Amino acid sequence: MPKANPSPRPDTAPTSYEAALQELEGLVQQMESGQLPLDQLLSGYQRGAELLAYCRAQLDAVEQQIKVLDDGVLKPWTTA
Repeated sequence: MPKANPSPRPDTAPTSYEAALQELEGLVQQMESGQLPLDQLLSGYQRGAELLAYCRAQLDAVEQQIKVLDDGVLKPWTTA
């Protein structure tokens, strides 16, 4: 049996939506492979939930930016 991939990255904020999505896709592939021990499955699931929440927040913020117009001009988007 091949050696399992190392456990998911520590709980760090993604640098971008694309980075979060890429990490999330990698986690899904690892979990679907059936090669991870139970403890790594649990930590991978938790990390995946965090990444999913981050991606949703980013998408919601962009959606709000698109919806909010001020005198016909898009207001600057702040991540705060």
